Amino acid sequence: MASAVKGLSSEAADLPRLPKLEDVDTRPPFILTYPELKLLGIAGVGFFLDAYDLFIINPVSTMLQYRLYGGHAPPPGLQGLLKAGANIGAVIGQFTFGYLADALGRKAIYGKELMLIIFATIMSLTVPTGVGGDYPMSASVSSDRSNLRKRGTMLAYIFANQGWGSLMGSVVFLIVLLCYKVPMNDHGETSKVDGVWRIVIGVSLVPAFGTLYQRLTLQESTRFTEAQRVANESNLELKVKDGESRVEKRVEPTHNKAQFAEFIHYFSEWRHAKVLIGTCMCWFLLDIAFYGVNLNQNVVLQEMGFDGKSGSTPWEKLYKLGIGSLIVTALGFVPGYYATVLAVEYVGRKKIQLMGFLMEALFLGILAAKFYTLNKVAFIVNFALLQFFFNFGANTTSYIYPAEVFPTRFKAFAHGISAACGKVGAIVTALAFNVLNEKYGTPSVLWILFACCLGGACFTLLLPEVRGRDPDVVYEEELARARQGLN
Repeated sequence: MASAVKGLSSEAADLPRLPKLEDVDTRPPFILTYPELKLLGIAGVGFFLDAYDLFIINPVSTMLQYRLYGGHAPPPGLQGLLKAGANIGAVIGQFTFGYLADALGRKAIYGKELMLIIFATIMSLTVPTGVGGDYPMSASVSSDRSNLRKRGTMLAYIFANQGWGSLMGSVVFLIVLLCYKVPMNDHGETSKVDGVWRIVIGVSLVPAFGTLYQRLTLQESTRFTEAQRVANESNLELKVKDGESRVEKRVEPTHNKAQFAEFIHYFSEWRHAKVLIGTCMCWFLLDIAFYGVNLNQNVVLQEMGFDGKSGSTPWEKLYKLGIGSLIVTALGFVPGYYATVLAVEYVGRKKIQLMGFLMEALFLGILAAKFYTLNKVAFIVNFALLQFFFNFGANTTSYIYPAEVFPTRFKAFAHGISAACGKVGAIVTALAFNVLNEKYGTPSVLWILFACCLGGACFTLLLPEVRGRDPDVVYEEELARARQGLN
């Protein structure tokens, strides 16, 4: 993969090199081969389920109102806790599975997070640690196996399954609800809503079981195996003094496990730490805005007339809520992902992320300033464009960046930390949105989300462009220069 670094001493040049893993392929990046399509199916399920779960939180919480609160809204704090519960579990999964994927290897861990998703779904739990674990696992598994010139496209394809998960969630909800129309709408049996939400949740088991075997039997990638060999054969103790890395001694090869101290040492250098800060803060600020809008779509749908509050029966209210969510998803959610798929290898990750944050801020600003005066058509158009630029922007690139910018040795754990910071942002907005909305009004909350998007654009400036950049080559060259400094 890498050629010898010019100017290095002969001893430094003897560092083990990763083999060339890229095949010559002149087709457009968005045209996938059969192995890539197979990998897309295996890795994409986790993100499909993540978006599916995110979508059904809104209708499920509305359905539970009829069972527990007589159709009235539960206390704002309880609403926030219900919506934050999924993300609290995700944070645990992202940290845990991210570290284990580097320490024990992708093969040893991949599939276990899906088993947790299946268990949580069967038990009707709302703390999907497995969904969180899928972020670093699928990102690292996919980037490890991707051709360098198509790596960003492959990751975008996998992440685009969120769009399909959201769309499928709205479709399944409407189909199941239609099946219950007679008992709920004609006979007034509102209690049948229990069957609706349980079936909607249970449907997600189908794709989960469909790919579990493939995940559990997926072999270790060549890139990860070689990265472990390089790390073991070039295991150097570095000490940073006066801003420069100097090798103090060479130690014996260790077991093929990512040592926490080695991870800490790597990110103790500012050139690496600022990148991790950038990926973490961008994801954190993005998810405050993204989940602030999507976990609380009912507030926005109310302005469109599809919030589930109008209608003569509970069934009609739920049906309107489902139609509104389907409209929003079809208009902006899915198209934005595939705009990224088509453009990421041509425009670059950094430009897309900057553009996305700024366009999100623009449309949030319009909605905040004109929240009560926009007509229905203008409101739908603005909201659909906001969703489009979330996904043709930072929502996708915040996932792609950690999978491409960090070396394989630390990739999964760094990705898990970045994703966990994003989910912390989602938790903040889930707990605070309803309280702030009731106290200050929706426009004020939208201005806060506007400010978060501007902050995300600023932190994006800390990140390098990673198109065509191989982080393992960069890391090898750093090790080689460190050896040279020893001599």
